[in-house]
Amino acid sequence: MRIITGIARGCTLQTLEGDDTRPTPERVKEAIFSSLQFDIEDKTFLDLFSGSGQMGLEAVSRGAKKAYMNDASSAACAVIKANAQKCRLFDKCVIMCRSWPEYLKCANGKEKYDYIYLDPPYAEHLLPDVLDKILKTDVLCNGAVIICESEHEDIFDGNEDLKSKFVIKKHTKYGRVHITYIQKEV
Repeated sequence: MRIITGIARGCTLQTLEGDDTRPTPERVKEAIFSSLQFDIEDKTFLDLFSGSGQMGLEAVSRGAKKAYMNDASSAACAVIKANAQKCRLFDKCVIMCRSWPEYLKCANGKEKYDYIYLDPPYAEHLLPDVLDKILKTDVLCNGAVIICESEHEDIFDGNEDLKSKFVIKKHTKYGRVHITYIQKEV
């Protein structure tokens, strides 16, 4: 796993041992950032389930103003920190080690994000809960885009009320990985 392009291009990243994290496949990461390439500069990027930190680090390597990377695992946070230092991007990173609800509660009214990347553990089916919590907090910049990675097309798990509060901007499938771009309904 490596940084694909930008100021840290080619920097190899450390990952966690075992099956506790599932890094986003490189071709999926490339597709996501290719779609954002002209819009990411000087923006804020939150990766709420950061794992190795690869998505946030790719964002700042490509010009994002700041990447906020959160993971509940202290081992993951240590890897994120090591990767940020190795790629010389640490000064553009905020690394937090909290559960996702704690992080959103802490950020509520204090931080706002242009992009939020959500890749929670597939088996836990957390996306509807996370999206609902994001709506209930003040963390989205005007026009913010939420990018959801999941193993199912329906990121709302059939919750039509929740779905009605978002606009689906784009959906793409890469093998078993679904990427859905959404914005808060205005």
